[in-house]
Amino acid sequence: MSNAILKIFAALLAVLLMGIWPIYTAYSSQDSNSQIIVLNTVTKFVDSVRDKGYITPEMYQQFEDQLYLTGNTYDVQMEHQHKRYDPVYNDDGSFQDSYQVNKEGYYNSQIRAKLFPAGNDNMHDPARMYKLAAGDYFSVTVKNTNRTMATLMGDLLFNGGSAPNEKIVIPYGGMVLNEDY
Repeated sequence: MSNAILKIFAALLAVLLMGIWPIYTAYSSQDSNSQIIVLNTVTKFVDSVRDKGYITPEMYQQFEDQLYLTGNTYDVQMEHQHKRYDPVYNDDGSFQDSYQVNKEGYYNSQIRAKLFPAGNDNMHDPARMYKLAAGDYFSVTVKNTNRTMATLMGDLLFNGGSAPNEKIVIPYGGMVLNEDY
């Protein structure tokens, strides 16, 4: 009797795994494709900003639209490090013939406030252009915020819900090369 129950359990388990494993593999492949799309989108956006030296609302909107074509939701973090040269003075106020390099950081809230100010709906308004200077550093990090189907299936098959949400994480950045504004 227990041998029959064991056989039924084994058959049920085999059918379950034969049905679930291919689905999990397909969803994992979909995540890999989404990661490639996000990598290409982030690279194209950051390189465009580095080449042009500015961000327009249209550029940023196209960037977000391309990300959301994957069907996932994302946390986008932008960072702009502006290089500033400050003269060095003695205690008596005399100039020391040298400069100190300092960096000022600007992040999502400052960049998005410039791109999408309250009360200004004109996407082509030059005042909405976020400008960077040659020699500055600009980077973007994109992380998915939703649990992808592959994550959910992996939780079901392997560890019961302890996998992190971030399946797609893309950091990319570099030095601003031009100022074409």
